[in-house]
Amino acid sequence: MREGRAGPAAVTVVNGTGRSPLVLLCEHASSAIPKEFDQLGLATSELTRHIALDIGAASLSRLLSAQFDAPLFLAGYSRLLIDCNRPIGAPTSIPEISETTVIPGNLGLGPAARAERAERFYWPFQRAVAAHLDARQRSGRPTIVIGVHSFTPVFKGVARPWHAGILFRKSARLGESLVNALAGPGLLVAANRPYQIGDLTDHTVPAHGEARGLDAVLLEIRQDLLADEAAIDTWAGRLTAALSRAIPGL
Repeated sequence: MREGRAGPAAVTVVNGTGRSPLVLLCEHASSAIPKEFDQLGLATSELTRHIALDIGAASLSRLLSAQFDAPLFLAGYSRLLIDCNRPIGAPTSIPEISETTVIPGNLGLGPAARAERAERFYWPFQRAVAAHLDARQRSGRPTIVIGVHSFTPVFKGVARPWHAGILFRKSARLGESLVNALAGPGLLVAANRPYQIGDLTDHTVPAHGEARGLDAVLLEIRQDLLADEAAIDTWAGRLTAALSRAIPGL
């Protein structure tokens, strides 16, 4: 092992034997970058931004895991190294520009360097999730895949007014039920906002959900609403209530 390779696990599994039908994924849980990558040429301040991780999502997903007794898979490294919610080879898998920020350490990477990134930081997460879902399906356990994310209030100069979004494709009944269950006075909740799921822009819903015939949605909460522990607790409570209303027997 080369010097500097010690660091977090590429995937952390929380409550792997949880009995809930929910399986939670937090693909953008961490801003960690191993020392040998020299922060990909970025200032430390850049690693606190959305380009590096989904702010508040890890804490929120841990609270939901505890509330529902649900297995949770957290990616251990920054999405800037390689994004665990992108297909391999997608333009945003190893971004050269994220939002409007150039990522110097990602410029001009060859196939070998890309393959090494995938093997170290991407495939361990995907294999762990796939193995868990395989085992559940073999045993006939009901399973719903839920990705937990946050989004920026402004993207490339365009304001995003929604407080939360529920993203889905084939799981329209579940997705619409969650939108209706989460919406309330003073809360703007939308279906398929701030973006829409696509085969070139997403991995979790297409691969871990739809390809298996499982219901799968992404929860998106605006990151300024997850700015501290109290705010995260509030959203965990809202999502707990919404999921419980939208999924009978949960």
